[in-house]
Amino acid sequence: MTALMQPKRFVWALWALALASLCWLALPASAQALVAVPALTARVTDLTGTLTAEQRNALEAQLAQYEQQRGSQIFVLMLPSTAPETIDQYSIRVADAWKAGRKSVDDGVIMLIAKDNPNDLRKMRIELGRGVQGSLTDAISGRILRDVMAPYFRNGDFFGGIAAGTAAVQAAMNNEALPAPNLPSTRAPHSDLSDFLPLLFIVFIIAMVVIMEGRRRFSGPGLPGSPNEPRSRVLTGQRGRIGPGGFGGIGGIGGGIGGGLGGGLGGGWGRNDGGGFGGGGGGGGGFGGGGGGGFDGGGSSGNW
Repeated sequence: MTALMQPKRFVWALWALALASLCWLALPASAQALVAVPALTARVTDLTGTLTAEQRNALEAQLAQYEQQRGSQIFVLMLPSTAPETIDQYSIRVADAWKAGRKSVDDGVIMLIAKDNPNDLRKMRIELGRGVQGSLTDAISGRILRDVMAPYFRNGDFFGGIAAGTAAVQAAMNNEALPAPNLPSTRAPHSDLSDFLPLLFIVFIIAMVVIMEGRRRFSGPGLPGSPNEPRSRVLTGQRGRIGPGGFGGIGGIGGGIGGGLGGGLGGGWGRNDGGGFGGGGGGGGGFGGGGGGGFDGGGSSGNW
């Protein structure tokens, strides 16, 4: 009896192993090892080493200038492969992580190039934010991939293809009615001395009052000598000069200094009230990251 059960156990073990293998093969790509989404540190990210530093800087400057002029963000990502995911699946993960475009405007675009992807996973994609799909449709994105970028890529000119593709994307986005961008700050850094000018003004007024009060007491009644004495005439003349008219002069000085100080500082501080601009300038300045834009899977994919 025991000898008969052993073959059955062996058969059941084989069936269990086969079932486990089938379950593993049936696992979706999301349950297998996925390609990590890189950190967003620039508008152009090349994980393949294809682009030179000069080419990256040129693309960065082009995209930064457009962001400054229009407010919309366009990011480029080159990587070896998205396997086991299709480029569409990987692209939406990138979009969720990078959040290109302005929050609630959703005017971001992400261009992906996976150089080593097989054709069934697709090699390139333009991922569209919700706010640009009125003018930059899926069909237009597909034509940009096929007719603009693919010919460059087939000739091995990835920089030329990306530059032409992003320019075509920008041209299409220009037809979208989008809010104006945040203007770059026009504030001028004020001198550290300006922080102390109000205090210096107060100290100056107090010092002048103390000096005038001291002179008034020194030249007041009880001083020896008659008014005809030279010293008395001098002191009397000094007192006359620093009397009401004198203090009026100080008031005029104070008013002039106060007016000039208030106007100067008011103008200086007024310049500091302008909003800043998070993105870089036309020369590829500082990069502030994604603006919080949303994506819904719109876009187009293709090969070359």
